[in-house]
Amino acid sequence: MIPVILAGGSGTRLWPISRQLNPKQFLKILGEKTMLQQTLGRLQGLPCSSPIVACNEEHRFLAGEQMLEMGVKDFSIILEPSPKNTAPAIALAAIHAIDQGSDEGRDGDPILLVLPADHIIADEDAFRNAVVEALPAARRGRLVTFGIVPERPETGYGYIERGKEHQDNSNIYEVASFREKPDEETARGYIESGKYCWNSGMFLLRAETYLEELQRHAPKVYEACIGAMKKTEKDLDFIRIDKKTFETSPPVSIDYAVMERTNLASVVPLDAGWSDMGSWTSLWEVSDKDQDGNALSGDVKIIDTKDSFLRAESRLVAALGVKDLVVVETKDAVLVARKDQVQKVKDLVEEIRQNGRHEHLNQREVFRPWGSYDSLETGERFQVKRIRVKPGAGLSLQMHHHRAEHWIVVKGSAKVTIDGETIFLTENESTFIPVGKSHRLENPGKIPLELIEVQSGSYLGEDDIVRLEDSYGRKARHK
Repeated sequence: MIPVILAGGSGTRLWPISRQLNPKQFLKILGEKTMLQQTLGRLQGLPCSSPIVACNEEHRFLAGEQMLEMGVKDFSIILEPSPKNTAPAIALAAIHAIDQGSDEGRDGDPILLVLPADHIIADEDAFRNAVVEALPAARRGRLVTFGIVPERPETGYGYIERGKEHQDNSNIYEVASFREKPDEETARGYIESGKYCWNSGMFLLRAETYLEELQRHAPKVYEACIGAMKKTEKDLDFIRIDKKTFETSPPVSIDYAVMERTNLASVVPLDAGWSDMGSWTSLWEVSDKDQDGNALSGDVKIIDTKDSFLRAESRLVAALGVKDLVVVETKDAVLVARKDQVQKVKDLVEEIRQNGRHEHLNQREVFRPWGSYDSLETGERFQVKRIRVKPGAGLSLQMHHHRAEHWIVVKGSAKVTIDGETIFLTENESTFIPVGKSHRLENPGKIPLELIEVQSGSYLGEDDIVRLEDSYGRKARHK
């Protein structure tokens, strides 16, 4: 099997932790690994080959770095020029898997295990057993989806109606129908019937079979993806496709494009403590709780508080006499919501975007391929940042038209190049970069480099970065 990890979501429903440039699949929401890394981790023990990741252009370095952190060195990352939903993303991965297999003399019609990168599965053994159980049907050309055994009449998920059992396996069923998100009364009827599962968005299918069904039922998607993959370009570890051709594809899910229309759909019921992490309430449900039903994270103090989710990232959060609340604190934003209203968070994020604010886009600490920077203080004609550079990494050779910079090393060692001259700094040493001078910052050491940067000048925006040389393939100006 070839794992196909769908990592292209924007993650607005878990704002303010999740932001457009650093969405939930790349964050440590639960545990010490990110959600993408947890998705990779649950593949251990399955007969899988090198994974394919589909993600947005702006997330490419996050995806690549997190794969390497997991010890995965042989992988492909397909960059989607724009979000087009799951049907085109899976098609790109299927075409690449077939082409790659043919080039390497392997199976020209591999089986793909398609997994969203932002799901939680508590019982990973049950998940792996379900995948193995589904393999024979997938080999025969069935398009297998995994239906979650429902715990309650949920109105936030789509449903799958089970049809008759496969003759050779009592736990695989033909799909009788797909149902959209129901109202509460309808959802309760689904649960009572015992015939319905939640639609998980996970699939096991042959690459060629999927493409054939996509061509039959959604030809515009098929043609756009085939055309886009004919003009691929390798950029570092990334596969860039033809943007103009891909843009002709309609934005459509695999469910609507193929699964609801094909006669090859099968479903395997899965009872494994699954959550799609689609809201703060979903996270509260899967989190450890105290005796009063509270899920607490970070520096949190409570009195007479019940059934609430409180998360502190950078300061003390205190709650007194509240119930059924979600409180999420970050360095630059705080969310307070009733648990039954958290589905509207995405509407709040859209309003923030339309108001011309930046809090929808990124956290205060911004991550880059070389490390990160955190804007500590901003005032008229000055800004203070904390910069972290990974061992062996370095920033681009760059210059600024409108600002000067003072660098003070507080941890590690720095190699600084200013207009072709190189100096080395250690803890408690500093340097000054005048306006208009080319400069580069590198970490030659074996521990992270941390420094304080004080910017001063008439304009301090990130778009006043002119890149002269860059090891990460970024454009001349900031991106």
